[in-house]
Amino acid sequence: MVRRRLVATPTLEEVAARAGVGRGTVSRVVNNESGVKESTRRAVQRAIAELGYVPNLAARSLAGRRADAVALVMTERDWRLFGEPFFSEVVRSIGDALADTRVQLLLTLVRSDAERRRFVEYARGGRVDGVLLMSLRADDRLPDMLAEAGLPTVLLGRRSGDERVTYVDADNVGGAREAVAHLVRGGRRSIAAITGPLDMYVARCRLRGHRQALAEAGLTTDDSWTAEGDFTEASGRRAMAELLERHPEVDGVLAASDTMAAGALAVLREAGREVPGDVAVVGFDDFQLARHTVPPLTTVRQPLEEIGRAMVRLLLEEMEQPEVAWRHVVLRTRLVVRDSA
Repeated sequence: MVRRRLVATPTLEEVAARAGVGRGTVSRVVNNESGVKESTRRAVQRAIAELGYVPNLAARSLAGRRADAVALVMTERDWRLFGEPFFSEVVRSIGDALADTRVQLLLTLVRSDAERRRFVEYARGGRVDGVLLMSLRADDRLPDMLAEAGLPTVLLGRRSGDERVTYVDADNVGGAREAVAHLVRGGRRSIAAITGPLDMYVARCRLRGHRQALAEAGLTTDDSWTAEGDFTEASGRRAMAELLERHPEVDGVLAASDTMAAGALAVLREAGREVPGDVAVVGFDDFQLARHTVPPLTTVRQPLEEIGRAMVRLLLEEMEQPEVAWRHVVLRTRLVVRDSA
């Protein structure tokens, strides 16, 4: 039997001996503290590189009561939705915002009450310094559980109009209102809505903006002009087919996401309806997808990069000053006009 020789992990003391300094000096260099001469710092860094020393982050975290990690928690119950562009765009924007910090981003899926309880216990154990939450439904108690545990938390979006936990959101009402006003200016009078899940505040806000614009234009509507989707392309297809069956006279559609708008475009094409000649379509998000639909999609730009940066900034501030008041940030949207409307 061949025995594998174990190679001992270099210690702080060995680094100190190699560099010719004390253990405390090595510790200050590892923790990037001030008060160390530049020549001494270089000598310690050279010794670390030569020995292959890896700092004990767990011990450092215990000493400083910091984990240098935050969790991005997704609470969506349907795994299929993680393939939608929104989730990858959010993860990228938050990762970019943390790139220049020492904070690691941990991606966590929490879908059941048992998983919520386990995550709160995990987070309370000092394994993360703060939590970013997204894809919340109206009845989700996880933000309240985290607040009760004293964990800094920032939401992407909000559960209701009276949300108290810190959040960053887009102006969903205003964006949808501007989109429908654009359809009205283009001469559309029979304008339907494909919504997201109506147990999510974001979907209700976009529907509210749709209805406000119609009211301001003196156009009436009822629930038969609304079809609910789940932000996927397949649901956009189903919703558009329902709307065509109920209201063949439809001449304009606001879809609450670009992916649902892409599904609607496919159904309209299959039905022989020209876009925008017969039916004008507007999406919401401005993903890369919107540039490549046929025709290219007019849509409401949701500033995901700015949202990611704002979420990280607010969370880092709460980690430093957990006693500060909850803050609510709503970022502007912008209508991007292409060929579909």
